Amino acid sequence: MTRGNARELARARNQKKQAEQNKGPKNSGVSLAKRREQDAAALRAKQAAKAAAKEASAATS
Repeated sequence: MTRGNARELARARNQKKQAEQNKGPKNSGVSLAKRREQDAAALRAKQAAKAAAKEASAATS
């Protein structure tokens, strides 16, 4: 029950793909609590900008 070269080629392709996925930085060095605080601050800023834009459009209408 030989499968020929296809099995070896697929195995090599998969190894290459796995190596590519494992290359990048996994952790930016920021703790979970600090990351959550940064995300919350970004969302608050985004919401404030959206509210200001909404008020500006309401004032001109």
